[in-house]
Amino acid sequence: MPVRGVRGATVAAANTPEAIRRATQELLQTLMDKNQFALDEIASLIFTVTPDLTAEPPARAARELGWGAVAMLCVHEMQTAESLARCIRVLLHWNTTKQAHEVCHVYLHSAAQLRPDRAH
Repeated sequence: MPVRGVRGATVAAANTPEAIRRATQELLQTLMDKNQFALDEIASLIFTVTPDLTAEPPARAARELGWGAVAMLCVHEMQTAESLARCIRVLLHWNTTKQAHEVCHVYLHSAAQLRPDRAH
């Protein structure tokens, strides 16, 4: 079975645990709703956050949603002049028979400017 990469991004309203959890959970739930995957189909999940998000790792929000058995990694992105403030990105590895063009990538709120072609 192929493994497909599913991308997504959003922004947290503030650098607080609550804002990071809320933004992360909204992003993950939207990815689930759009792609209709089961948690046991997820091979791994990589979170990246911009350097201005330090209050809490987004993996905690995923665990609260029941994603505790999924292998996760949280890392900081390099900061560039074009960096989006308080941005949370995900790269999810999904075991699926779907074709690459059937995968729905999700970019929410101001993160939609990162990939306007994939914004929801």
